[in-house]
Amino acid sequence: MYNISPFIRRFAIALIAGAALATIWVNLSPETYYDLIEFRLFDLPLSSFMMTIAPSVTPLALVSNLLMPVFFLFVGKELWEALVLERGALSLSRQPLLPLGAFIGSALGAVAVWLIATALLDPLGEAGLRAGWASGIGSDVVLCYLIGRAVFGRSHPALHFLLLLTVTQDIVALSITAATLPFEGYHFIWAIGSPLAALAVWVLFGRHHRRSDASEVVHQRAASLVPYALAGGVSWLCFALAGFPPELGLLPIIPAIPHASHSFGIFAEAEGLLHDPLNRLVSALTQPIAIVLFLFGLTRGAIDLTAFGPPTQAVLATFWIGKPLGFLAGTSLALTFGGGKVPAGMRLADFVLLALITATGFVAPLTVLDLSLSGGITNAEARLGLALSLLIGPATILGTLIFRRKRAR
Repeated sequence: MYNISPFIRRFAIALIAGAALATIWVNLSPETYYDLIEFRLFDLPLSSFMMTIAPSVTPLALVSNLLMPVFFLFVGKELWEALVLERGALSLSRQPLLPLGAFIGSALGAVAVWLIATALLDPLGEAGLRAGWASGIGSDVVLCYLIGRAVFGRSHPALHFLLLLTVTQDIVALSITAATLPFEGYHFIWAIGSPLAALAVWVLFGRHHRRSDASEVVHQRAASLVPYALAGGVSWLCFALAGFPPELGLLPIIPAIPHASHSFGIFAEAEGLLHDPLNRLVSALTQPIAIVLFLFGLTRGAIDLTAFGPPTQAVLATFWIGKPLGFLAGTSLALTFGGGKVPAGMRLADFVLLALITATGFVAPLTVLDLSLSGGITNAEARLGLALSLLIGPATILGTLIFRRKRAR
């Protein structure tokens, strides 16, 4: 089994630190907290041709719209490699029936319970809870890894399965949300610029990276990170102008960036030694991403501990009932009828632990809820549900330790 890069653990610690500081602050002095993150730095002088409403730049907007796309580029790169590269965990050559079964099962279970819970808790639709149905599909890559590492140990194969599943959950949840958001006017046409930017940078640079008949100058240009960064900026801008979530604005560029010939695994430590442009780009971003996640926790991770209501209950039911039951049902079907195989070094009992660990959500579900639900008390109550969902992590760790001690006697 490959080694997982240690920076994932640092990411989780940075995220927790930011969210903890924000939660303490918002509960002690909510006025000063919201005054800071929503402080209007300046307004962008954009014409109505570009955007319906000229946006205001605030610390919250800077972190969410400008910095978080870097983190989702980091996560999306792993899913792309798992799908298309040789030895990729989701490539057809690897028979990905078990992880797909776990993903589909957990997603369907989460969505079903969310719709049932919101129908019971908000039958008239006054709170608009149903719009957040995709939040339950997402999870949290870095926090789930931190919990999984404590449960399984640092080199257990279940960690690789866990990372693959959470990466898939997060990107799919955000993509579904982007595709289902309502559009205003004709501005969605700007989205055409994103695939065009990806196509242009691939034609002009990316496709020449592996050409044996290309000159050294052409190879050097194809290996430079500058054109891909510029194309990413264009893609991000087009996403924002079209009304899509800017957090996903860098994802369309990933296929256009030259990558390794085969996959080394999800967040494999060995990728830091590779010299292809995609891995070099991600390696250069690992240190800044820790700061980005701290700032995300500080600006978007504040939890009002008094905001308990129907959205809180809907989120908890989704994550603690729908996701784990769907996960176990999906893996069972994949093993029984789909010909899926348990990965080497794993036991069936490990999937129960994985179902509990993935019954948590933070970064991606929080982003989905902020995009889907109206602000105010509804959003605050849903955020509390996400925060409470994290408690299943320490409970799983404690239960595992108690079980192992009893078995050792």
